[in-house]
Amino acid sequence: MGPIARLLAQRIALGLLLLFLVSILIFAGTQILPGDVAQSILGQSATPEALANLRAELGLNEPALSRYFDWLGGALTGDLGTALTSGQDIAGQLWTRMGNTLFLAFWAALVSVPLAIFLGLLAVRYRERWPDKLISAVTLASISVPEFLIGYVLMFFVGVQLGWAPSVSTIYDGMSLGAKLHAIALPVAVLTLVVLAHMMRMTRAAILNVMQSAYIETAELKGLSMFTIIRRHAFPNAIAPIVNVVMLNLAYLVVGVVVIEVVFTYPGMGQYLVDHVSKRDVPVVQACGLIFAAVYIGLNLVADIVSILSNPRLRHPK
Repeated sequence: MGPIARLLAQRIALGLLLLFLVSILIFAGTQILPGDVAQSILGQSATPEALANLRAELGLNEPALSRYFDWLGGALTGDLGTALTSGQDIAGQLWTRMGNTLFLAFWAALVSVPLAIFLGLLAVRYRERWPDKLISAVTLASISVPEFLIGYVLMFFVGVQLGWAPSVSTIYDGMSLGAKLHAIALPVAVLTLVVLAHMMRMTRAAILNVMQSAYIETAELKGLSMFTIIRRHAFPNAIAPIVNVVMLNLAYLVVGVVVIEVVFTYPGMGQYLVDHVSKRDVPVVQACGLIFAAVYIGLNLVADIVSILSNPRLRHPK
């Protein structure tokens, strides 16, 4: 096995180990929550016999270790259990919700990633001049404001006052692509503003760091324009940290949309999770937590692999 393959195998093994540890935390965290699941399902008027029968039916009388491995084994085979409140298969519900969340995250990424890279390059091109200062000020302001506040402000002015986009982002299977895009316009705008600042500033910092290199000075002495230097020399050599920050923000777009989905009543995984947290539906909470963790760890793993493949110093470690 070559050094690159060994390094990649180590990263993948570390990601799987981390996911296993996170699954333990998710299961343990849901088990130590105060209250009784059977009591919350049957209500306060339930008899002790009914509570005992339901606990036995749900397997709550089994040892915690046995219940954990049963749950983990089912998750590995695609069986995420049954929702306690509705009796529906969790996996079937989650795939539909996950598709909606990925649809929202895809369009937010399609807008924010190219725009962030373009603004980062533009800030470097006009460094310490008014375009750079204006871009930095706007992005700093957007990253300093909580996303739910941005969502409510856009909902009020754009959705209610101007009527340009719906305040409630509801989509369903029969809708056309144009109707779906119109419905998710506001949550996409909020997510773009939230992740744009971080990606733009990291792009700017990475390129400025490369601009201090000796070969950039050589290119300047050759008479190349600043735009050519950035496009041909600085940006390709700064791609590794840029890919890292892009992947981290893509992970946020998938995992961190819970607040946005609740604000705009969007039928995604975040809304599904919040609805069942309030009902104390433990299997749904565990399944959503495990999927969110897998997506976040997976995208970080992809960022590590891309960084290794794009950086010669990482491909050939000493």
